[in-house]
Order: sequence, then structure tokens, then C-alpha cells
Amino acid sequence: MTYVSSFYHAFSGAQKAETAANRICKVLAVNQENEQLMEDYEKLASDLLEWIRRTIPWLENRVPENTMQAMQQKLEDFRDYRRQHKPPKVQEKCQLEINFNTLQTKLRLSNRPAFMPSEGKMVSDISNAWGSLEGAEKGYEEWLLNEIRRLERLDHLAEKFRQKAAIHEAWTEGKEEMLQQKDYESASLSEIKALLKKHEAFESDLAAHQDRVEQIAAIAQELNELDYYDSPSVNARCQRICDQWDALGALTQKRNEALQRTEKLLETIDQLYLEFAKRAAPFNNWMEGAMEDLQDTFIVHTIEEIQGLSTAHEQFKATLPEADKERQAILGIHNEISKIVQTYHVNIAGTNPYTTINPQEINAKWDKVRQLVPQRDQALIEEHARQQNNERLRKQFANQANVIGPWIQTKMEEIGRISIEMHGTLEDQLTHLRQYEKSIVNYKPKIDQLEGDHQLIQEALIFDNKHTNYTMEHIRVGWEQLLTTIARTINEIENQILTRDAKGISQEQMNEFRASFNHFDRDHSGTLGAEEFKACLISLGFDIANDAQVPAEFSRIMSIVDPNRLGVITFQAFIDFMSRETADTDTADQVMASFKVLAGDKNYILADELRRELPPDQAEYCIARMAPYTGPDAVPGALDYMSFSTALYGESDL
Repeated sequence: MTYVSSFYHAFSGAQKAETAANRICKVLAVNQENEQLMEDYEKLASDLLEWIRRTIPWLENRVPENTMQAMQQKLEDFRDYRRQHKPPKVQEKCQLEINFNTLQTKLRLSNRPAFMPSEGKMVSDISNAWGSLEGAEKGYEEWLLNEIRRLERLDHLAEKFRQKAAIHEAWTEGKEEMLQQKDYESASLSEIKALLKKHEAFESDLAAHQDRVEQIAAIAQELNELDYYDSPSVNARCQRICDQWDALGALTQKRNEALQRTEKLLETIDQLYLEFAKRAAPFNNWMEGAMEDLQDTFIVHTIEEIQGLSTAHEQFKATLPEADKERQAILGIHNEISKIVQTYHVNIAGTNPYTTINPQEINAKWDKVRQLVPQRDQALIEEHARQQNNERLRKQFANQANVIGPWIQTKMEEIGRISIEMHGTLEDQLTHLRQYEKSIVNYKPKIDQLEGDHQLIQEALIFDNKHTNYTMEHIRVGWEQLLTTIARTINEIENQILTRDAKGISQEQMNEFRASFNHFDRDHSGTLGAEEFKACLISLGFDIANDAQVPAEFSRIMSIVDPNRLGVITFQAFIDFMSRETADTDTADQVMASFKVLAGDKNYILADELRRELPPDQAEYCIARMAPYTGPDAVPGALDYMSFSTALYGESDL
């Protein structure tokens, strides 16, 4: 009988040791897993913050380029950033929040203190940094498009300046030399009179060109105001033209005075020459203006604008018959002059002394005008076709955006309803949400197709769309929010399942908790305020009355469910609190008692005992972290398992 009793006691002691070892293994495994999750969070947070730090200065750079090609390259780089670089970082940010929530849930379930990331790596810090990134990003694309418009306008003005300047310079070529001639000094009376009439015609022509000089100066001024990169050369050329114009004015005045001093302006000049010159000069100026207008480049952005240009062009073509009559009348004057010269043998050497314009020049310019008209017609037709294509792109984008935008909003509302309604078990809700997630992911090709249409719009330099209120930026933000919301909601349900399984909560209890929470969530925000939470607790049977002793107790409860003092209680925190009130979990005292069993009722434990009773990796984990035991009964190599047990639950430093 004595042998049986001894064998029984030995077997019982071994069983206790095994139970104690199992408990310690469980606790240590949880602690090791949590530490690994913390390290993963720290690394992921550091990488994301570093990427944000590098990206913000790039987005805040508003230094414009001098050429359209360089600015378009900037725009293309920004599109690559939005399409390729940012979306993975959005997923990383979402995954970081999910990992953080999962870690905190596991720490609460294992009765450990909440995880506090390193300074500057809190979820709020990452959100603030992300907000700074989006703040820098906001307006960057609009700035790029405005700069492209500005450069486009500058290129147009510069080309217009060069064209007008070239025409003016061609007109002024040789004018100074002509005005400086002193041919009147040895001319006959008839030649003097002819020179005077010719000078009067030149003054008329000079006055007609005054508008062109003013236009050249105005364009140069506008280029300066718009900060054109080649303004120095434009200003220099404009200054040369203005100086030459002033010189022409002074020389014209000087020659006129010299001719006026001549008293031989009487009778030999034929008024038909003067009439020809006076009618030919404005007509010639009109033809030059017409050629300039017909060759002038145009920039339009809507069908209405190109239709306006087409209408103006049709009105111009309607004036051509009258202009042709004027041309024939002018040529008729010249023919009459030729007839008189032949009849009376006038010695004029076959040229008009009042103007340099001749019938051949008028006919050549008229032919040029008639040649430019169909070219202008073709250019307007091609531009009209381009604007029709742009309008098609606008409608194509709008038709998709007007469907995708409301679809995203509807999905957001449906996800919100699923997360607060009680249809089926948590697993059913999780399955339903994952189906939603799959359907949302399957919708991605439509977003990509819309991105493609948006790129076509950008490449066509279309800056507005009256057919929709949605922009690509709105769709991108909504899509990113939708992906983040579904992922966060799935994570919340998974954490609720972890809590339910760990705490042994039945589905009926979960339904009761959800019903109570939803009942007092008056605004359907998914959270409870302090007063709503108090009313909910009272409805569940907690003894909280409105008397003077309640604030301290309620404040204690609030510190549990709202440790960050945000003023709101989430459903997850509500479940944690309710499960804590009804379930039992491991404590520091229980772990301490387990170690005491392994130590044979001693106040310390030896490394050999740990290696004998625990798996190798967990035994070494304990040995590395246990402080030396310093009690009066200490022996060499004794380890303090009591302080180690309290540290596991945050009651002391590990």
C-alpha cells in the first residue's frame, strides 16, 4: 500500500508540472508572436513615412519649365505617380492600420498592455503625414495644366509676334533709304509734283501701318507680363521696330517739309494716278490684312468657338464679291492712266509716281487671298472635326463617370449597413463582406478604363467637361476610400470573431450586444458617445445611477473602453468590455503559480529546470529575460520568475 501511495504522489506531481509548462508555453508563444507583430509594424511605418518624406518636396515644387515639352513631361511624371507609385502606398497604409488594430486586439485578448509605437510612428502620425502628402498633391495637377495653358498661350503670342514683325519689317525694308533721297533737288516741275504726291500716298500708307506697330508692341508687352522665357530677344526686336518707326516718322516729316518748300506743284500730274494710289493703298492693306488673318493660327477648346470662327470666315467670304469689284475698279483706273499716257505721250516711264503698288502686285495678292481661302476652309473643317472628337471624349468619360461615381457611393452605404446590421452570424457577415470585396475588386477594370479615357482627354488638352460633375480625382479618391473601408470593415469583423472565440461568447450574446449598441447609436455613426454608452450599460443591467458616486466608476469604465480619450466607443471596444465582464483570462498570478510548480515550490527557478520543463526556444526566451533572483534564499544561477510574470502583463518592466 505504501508503494501505491508513493507512485500516486509522484504521478500527480508530474502532471502538475506538465500543466504548468503548457500554460507557460502558451503565454510565451503569445508574447513572442506579439513582439514579432510590433517589429513588423515599426518597419512598415518607417518605410511608409520615409516614402512620404521623399515625395512631399517633389509635389511642392512649383518651379515652371520654359517649354511645353518639359511641362508635359512633368504632367506625365505626375500621372505615373498617381497610377503606379501611390496606389501601393495606399494599400500599405491600410495594411498598417489593419496590423495595428489586429495587434491591439490580440494584446487585449491575452490581457497584455496596449502597444505604443515609437515616437512619430503612431497611426495618427502616419495619418497626419498622409494628410500632408495629399495636401501637397492637391492642386499640383491643376498647376501643371495652368502652366501648360500659359505656355501654349505664350507660344501662340510669340508666333503671332514673329509673323507680324516679319510682315512689318518686310514693309519697312528700304523705306528709310527712300525717304533720305534728295532726288527733288534736280527734278523738273512735274517730277517735283509727282514726288510730293508720292509722298502723300506714302504717309497714307504709313498711317495705315500704325495699327500693326501698335499690335506688335501690345503683343510684346503681353509676352513680358506672362513672363515669356525669350522676352529679351522679343523686347530687342520690338525696340528696333519702334525705333525704326520713329525714324520713319521723323524722315517722313522732314521730306514733306522739303517738298512743301517747292513752289512747283501745279498742273502736270494726273489725278487718276492719285486716285489709283489712294484706292490701291487701302485695298492693298486690306489684302495684306486678309492674308494675315487667313494665315493666323487659332486656339479653340469647344465646338462653339470653332463655329464662331467658321461664321466669321463665312462673313469674310461674303465680302469677296465687293472686294473683287473694288479690285476691278482700281485696275480700271490704271488702264485709264495707261490709255491717257499712250494718247498724250506723257513722260512718266510707265510707273505711278504716287505709289509703289502696281496692278501685278494687286493681282498677285488677290490670287494669294483666293488661294488662302480654301486652305482656311480646310483648317476650320479639320479643327471642327477635332473638336467633335473632343466632345465625343467628354461624353464618353462623362457616361462612365456618371455611373461609377454613384456606384462607389452606393457601395460605401451598403458596406456601412452590413457592418451595423445583424443578419446572420459574424462568419456570415464576413463572407458577405468578402463577396462585396470581390465584386469591388472585379470592378477595377472599369476604373482602369475610365483612367484610359481620362488620359485621352488630357492628351487632347481638354480642360473642362460640362456633361458631368465628376472628375478623375473624385473617382480616384472615392475608389481609394471604398477599398480602405471594405478592408477596415472586414478587419473589424475578424477582430470580433477573435474576441468571440477567445472569450467564449455565444452568437446570441453577440446579437444582443449588437442590438443594444445599434439601439443607442442614434446617429448610425458606428460609435457611441459617453451618454449613449452609459444608457446602453444601464439597459444591459449595470448598476449605474445618476447620483454623486457614479462619476468615478463610470470614469473607470470609460478609461477601459476609451483609453485614448477620443470621446467615442467603438463596437470592438464595447465587445472587449462586455466580454471582460463575463469571461475569465490568464493573469500574472496564474503564470506565477505555474512557474512555482516547475520550481518545486521555490521562490526562484534555475535555468536547468526551465530547459527540462519547457521547449528549447521558450526556455531560452525566459532565461534571457528573467532577472537574477536576489532573495535571502538565493543560490547561484537563481532566476526571478515573479518579476518576469508581472512584466508579461505590463505590471512591471520586462
